[in-house]
Amino acid sequence: MPKPNDPRRDSLSLEVEAALDGVNLQEVDTPTRPSAAKTNQRLVKGTVVGLSGDDVIVELGPRAQGVIKRSEFDEPPAVGAVFEFSMHGMEDGLHVLSRKEAKALAAWNELAVGARVAARVSGQNTGGLELRIGPIAAFMPASQVGLGREDDLAQYLGRTLECEVLEIDPGKKRVLVSRRKLLEVEREAARKDALGSLTPGQVVQGKVARVEPFGAFVDIGGGVEGLLHVSNLSRKRVESAGEVVKKGDVVRVMILEIKEGGKRIALGMKQLEADPWDEVGSRVATGQTVTGKIVRLTEFGAFVELLPGVEGLLHVSQMSKERVRRPQDAVQMGQQITVRVQNVDSKQRRISLTRFDERGALIGSEDSVESGLIDEMLQRNSGAKASTNLGSLFKKALGERKS
Repeated sequence: MPKPNDPRRDSLSLEVEAALDGVNLQEVDTPTRPSAAKTNQRLVKGTVVGLSGDDVIVELGPRAQGVIKRSEFDEPPAVGAVFEFSMHGMEDGLHVLSRKEAKALAAWNELAVGARVAARVSGQNTGGLELRIGPIAAFMPASQVGLGREDDLAQYLGRTLECEVLEIDPGKKRVLVSRRKLLEVEREAARKDALGSLTPGQVVQGKVARVEPFGAFVDIGGGVEGLLHVSNLSRKRVESAGEVVKKGDVVRVMILEIKEGGKRIALGMKQLEADPWDEVGSRVATGQTVTGKIVRLTEFGAFVELLPGVEGLLHVSQMSKERVRRPQDAVQMGQQITVRVQNVDSKQRRISLTRFDERGALIGSEDSVESGLIDEMLQRNSGAKASTNLGSLFKKALGERKS
């Protein structure tokens, strides 16, 4: 229970006052709790000595007997059974006894803040649930019913709930209880058990609890949640987690890291996919001309996706024959572009690209001539006269290409 002057106490008090506005829990037949002195004077122990019609005769002590209606017992009491009673005057020389008030007084005396009690839900209002702890009326604010927001309080009507006593206020004749407190304890115990079985590298199944642009929180059981960061969702580049997963999805994830005693757990999905870089050596080669999509722009260049999950860097100096100050002046996000592979470093996961062909011409421009055609013309004219110059060969090659 929050301590005095704790903002949480003030918040709970305000919630309770609003919920109980115009409601008197004690109107539901709950006896007022008398002072301790008065309680001790009125409560006595007695032994059942006989039954007479609708009455039960009770021995209270030497030369003192009492009488109580049989209806105050759940079932006819056995002779010799001992009970506590409250006394309500005399009748025909016998003390008039009652168990109803005695039960209530005993129940009040047994209550303590922090105690676990079984409470039956007897009613509801917009602010919470009305309950009975034996003969005592209690109240449970809506925020204390479950771990999260409970929109359908009616489902609890008639049920007996295990609760923790938050507050006892004899002056206001009310008892506040919380089911949430116990659920939190149970959740934490389950969480510790679950954490004890988790290790980095383990593959588990979970359910997406919520999705943010930067990643998804996945419930992997036992009240344990981990973060599936956007960078670990897929081998492909993902800008927002919502592109890959949505709330309620069941996913297989790998536990990447456990920190701070399980308060921070990093998860990954891409680690369960085949690594596309394992195939780069057989699919991307130095000197190869390829077409890809620009997926990221930086101050120093553009990253081009060549294969799903494989990107190469087109440096700003390799974008145009003219000087380019900003990559976005020469290329655009999402643009399909043809480039030539300058270098492949599979171990470092780096591929450098250029927009120039082997002879320095911009790929796709009028000045660009396919290297194979040039080489073919050079080879075809290797026996030509010395006066035949390279310019003539280029002219001829271009002419053949156009035709």
